[in-house]
Amino acid sequence: MNEIISTKNSTFSFAGKRTWITGHRGMLGSALVRSLSKEGANLLLASRQELDLSNQSAVHDWVDQNRPELIFHVGAKVGGIHANATYPADFLYGNLMIQTNVIDAAHHYGVKKLVFVASNCIYPAIAAQPISEDSIMTGPLENNIRSYAISKIAGIELCRAYRKQYGCNFISVIPPNLYGPGDNYHLQHSHVVAGILRRAHEAKQAGKREFVVWGDGTPRREILYVDDVAEAMKCLMAAPMTHDMFNVGCGYDFSIAELANLIAEVVGFEGSVVYDTSKPNGTMGKLLDNSRIQAIGWRPKVDEKTGLQNAYKDFLSLLETPNRSSRL
Repeated sequence: MNEIISTKNSTFSFAGKRTWITGHRGMLGSALVRSLSKEGANLLLASRQELDLSNQSAVHDWVDQNRPELIFHVGAKVGGIHANATYPADFLYGNLMIQTNVIDAAHHYGVKKLVFVASNCIYPAIAAQPISEDSIMTGPLENNIRSYAISKIAGIELCRAYRKQYGCNFISVIPPNLYGPGDNYHLQHSHVVAGILRRAHEAKQAGKREFVVWGDGTPRREILYVDDVAEAMKCLMAAPMTHDMFNVGCGYDFSIAELANLIAEVVGFEGSVVYDTSKPNGTMGKLLDNSRIQAIGWRPKVDEKTGLQNAYKDFLSLLETPNRSSRL
């Protein structure tokens, strides 16, 4: 059944619209595919093997041939704090190439609207909480993820530049830490929820009395279920442009210790959580000010307990899948 999305200022339908989702096999991209496929959108999808987003001529040729009306630009090189600290050149170069090619092609071939996914790491390492969109580039970045953050800041500014110079309807969204079906559970390259979930599960299976979490447990993280982020992006695609940058968050956060205990409860691990203080804490706080997106009528729907239960089911199903190495 096709859904009519209503915001405070407009009514919009995705039915029949040629809609390109980059990175459609990733966690957020696949959530958008699940949602938009129910609404009659004409989805344009290309795997990494079919289209190298870092190849400018290939991207231009593909957009010329397929002529998307709308683009959700989700595709990126992503990873956790360890991966970012270890491969900064890969993260900076790869993301600069990918987003530059997609955004430029969107302008060149007359895409009606593009929603670019950035990251909460674009904000200063020390910022007033909750962090407003105006905080961008007002202070130093977290050093361990500096390269990735700079690439995402460049993407936001590129959208703004095309809007200013050419009148393009390009906007950026900044989500918090995402989790849910389709996540990457690699021990070195995963984000916080997936990494803790895997450690808790493996400790449970091995009959251990404890599992280890990086840092001292005091940093705070805002987490959001991936399907809620997909719905927020749809609302922003449908809404008239009141701003060119939107935080997408639930409005509250957890300490890493609180999050680890909640995940342990969902997994059924009854031992202790031990904190490795020799490892970095990362940014101490990343709570986003979500007032802009709330003003257009979006609210998250999935509570953390339900979302983490769904994420754990996804992880367990992955363990039973023969070809699972890319996410484990």
